Amino acid sequence: MPGPLSILLNPTLIKIELLVAVAFLPSLIYVRWIRNAERYNREPWGAIALVFIWGAITAIVISLALEVFLYHIYGEYVTRMYEFLQNNETMNALVLTCIIAPFVEEGAKALGVYLAKRHIFELEDGFIYGAAAGLGFAATENLFYESGTLMTYGLLAYALIVIIRSLSSALLHGSATAVSGYGIARKHIYGRSFIPFFLLAVLMHASFNLLASFSLVFEGISLPLLGFGLVIVFGVSSFMLVRRKIQELDSMRRIMRYGG
Repeated sequence: MPGPLSILLNPTLIKIELLVAVAFLPSLIYVRWIRNAERYNREPWGAIALVFIWGAITAIVISLALEVFLYHIYGEYVTRMYEFLQNNETMNALVLTCIIAPFVEEGAKALGVYLAKRHIFELEDGFIYGAAAGLGFAATENLFYESGTLMTYGLLAYALIVIIRSLSSALLHGSATAVSGYGIARKHIYGRSFIPFFLLAVLMHASFNLLASFSLVFEGISLPLLGFGLVIVFGVSSFMLVRRKIQELDSMRRIMRYGG
């Protein structure tokens, strides 16, 4: 009977472990970076891990189930068009990509922030937990897409998709749900509506997906490099703005409590 070590060193399992590591490592790095943007009263890793796991597992399951259900209601089988290197050029794909998916996924991810509700005492906490949920979701989603690209298109396309998604969709998921998390924090602390911030998160997600589907919008024009460039700029700039906002709120809170 093979021992635990020999099982772990099985070549097939090593390949799976490597795919998981490549998919999850960027999100884990970003979670640490966003959490450490807060210098004072940093959030506990246990709560962050719980929200991250929600995004990586529960939010994925909820999103897949709801998207399939809603898209069947809309009228056709689900095709996830913001998977890069896809060639389906139908309006139905754009409906799923830019309308159904953003609402469903942002809602499913935002629910994870409530798992850390008892740790939310400051507005910036909402940003952090929202980002953790979004980055967990992105990690699992990247695993699906990157693995599919490797099996379908080979190693070069896989390496390309890893780079693109690590710098675009991972950051988009983190920053969009961070906005929802901020809205939830405002609701929790001040009793104000979180709906405007949820809708802003949906708009961010939909805009990103539209950019990722750039060649679909302009039928007959193939501009993949421009599309890739736009989604990377969108993802990086959104994430940097969220991190800067955390730092600003954290500094303001510090000044209010302890003075300059």
